[in-house]
Amino acid sequence: MALDAAALALCAKELSAALADARIDKIFEPTRDEVVLNLRTRTDNPRLFLSARSGSARACLTKETFENPQTPPSFCMLLRKHFTGGRLLEVRTLPDERILFFDFQCTNEMGDTVVNTMAAELMGRYSNLVLVQTKNPANPAAEGKIIDALKRVDFEDSEVRQLLPGLAYTLPPQPQKASFLGVSAAGIVAAVSQKELPVAEALIKTTGGVGPVVCREAAYRAFGGRDVTASRMTEQEKAALLEAVTFVQAAYADGGTPVAVVVDGRPVEFSFLPLTQYSGADLVEYGSYSELLESYYAAKDKAERLRQKSRDLAKTVHNLHERAVRKAAARREEQAQSAASEELRVYGELLSANLWAIQRGAKNVTLTNYYDGKEVTIPLDVRLSPSANAQKYFKEYKKKQTAARMLTELIAESDAEAEYLATVQYEVETAEGEAALAEIRAELKSQGYLKYYKAKDKKQKPADFLRYVSSDGFPILVGRNNAQNDRLTLKTARGRDVWFHVKNAPGSHAVVLSGGQPVPDTTKTEAAVLAAVHSSQNGGAKVQVDYTEVRNVWKANGAKPGMVLYDPYETAVVTPDPALAERLRAK
Repeated sequence: MALDAAALALCAKELSAALADARIDKIFEPTRDEVVLNLRTRTDNPRLFLSARSGSARACLTKETFENPQTPPSFCMLLRKHFTGGRLLEVRTLPDERILFFDFQCTNEMGDTVVNTMAAELMGRYSNLVLVQTKNPANPAAEGKIIDALKRVDFEDSEVRQLLPGLAYTLPPQPQKASFLGVSAAGIVAAVSQKELPVAEALIKTTGGVGPVVCREAAYRAFGGRDVTASRMTEQEKAALLEAVTFVQAAYADGGTPVAVVVDGRPVEFSFLPLTQYSGADLVEYGSYSELLESYYAAKDKAERLRQKSRDLAKTVHNLHERAVRKAAARREEQAQSAASEELRVYGELLSANLWAIQRGAKNVTLTNYYDGKEVTIPLDVRLSPSANAQKYFKEYKKKQTAARMLTELIAESDAEAEYLATVQYEVETAEGEAALAEIRAELKSQGYLKYYKAKDKKQKPADFLRYVSSDGFPILVGRNNAQNDRLTLKTARGRDVWFHVKNAPGSHAVVLSGGQPVPDTTKTEAAVLAAVHSSQNGGAKVQVDYTEVRNVWKANGAKPGMVLYDPYETAVVTPDPALAERLRAK
């Protein structure tokens, strides 16, 4: 569900109370669609989170920590210029509008006091953050001039409303609908009764200010699961709808209750009143609208942030891997052609043995192959003598033989490269943050794949191993990428520690730190499960995992990062269990 105007207005009241007289301390832009304002009040240091992402637009307080880019985006720098140090005057909304206005008293570069407004337009795919400087500081609600917008809208994007620096800020056009929360319940019922539609759809078409889920809830409270056409309602049905609409309006007037509908542990819907239309689902109440929005969007946003940060790198690695696979296929095809070189040798020998029978200038000659007794027609170069034609076939034979030997090595190199890039591709897909992605970029740079990548001047702390503790109390470390896998296996681990890796597939190295003690079977099984979870085979039913003592693992000269050899070893068959991984995760 998108955040509707009713829930947004209640959220605004909550924010206004929590952020009264707050000042902006720091401003960050974790991703291109999100802004975080670190604020200071007399008693607390809250963080205001503003998201203009189409699928999860919202404004709320957050306790989540964000990984910010090393170089602030241009919009973040603009925010810092105009809003840092600003004092919050008011958080306001307009009836039935999905826009929050944050008015800040700021000081411009000339030292004058100005009122800058951050308009959070939370309207689905049209969501945006617009910075406005108010013309009249005594009246922040007056028309202002646009400083800039997170997503600029020019005349090509919209002929009705442009969002460009220097233009006057205007509200987006709204359809003419009755306000669900501003019109009497009787008036709503009367308007709905004119529609030849099911009641829920009629409410959606004729009223504004609430989302479809609230309209469906009103219809469900009035008629249960029955389909009732609005224009054919009886007086009794109209009375039931009147009561349901009155209940919704009263719930909103009382401040509402932040409620989420949870199915199988996952929030699927939310609103400012209990939603009874979802049979068999759990209703979870939250202490605030900020907590509700954080819970509802947290997992989705985390995945989207990571997708944004890794998108370009993932595309690059995918293209590199595809190229390596194509290169190996082309070399195998060339090797198959080289396998026919024996025929060239036979041609050369037959021509040498039958020079007397070949006429100069002939295009071909038919001779008896003394190896199998069959006749064979041999093409000839009319420009060459019979002897020179024979030598030509011998030279081509030697060339093909040399190519076949070289291609065997080149195919092995291409296969190794494709296998390595497959592991990098897996690492990019499972990277948990900017630090892990930076390590992958540095690794690709060191291997010559990212020629123009330049690490930032500011050194970022390298990501740590994933740490777990087995049921028997043994530490289990898991590498996040190839660089960490090498460091874990070749430097951190010791001879008697036990090493695990999924068989013949990309995945992380996992090591049980034995401390010189025998490792119990329970710990080995848990470590094998962790190796399967942190691999491309996560989700399979029966995954093979090789394991051996670290002293049996070594790295070949010139091998790519993360690529090792091991022998002897044993193989366990396990089922990946993310729930077990979560239980064993070291806190």
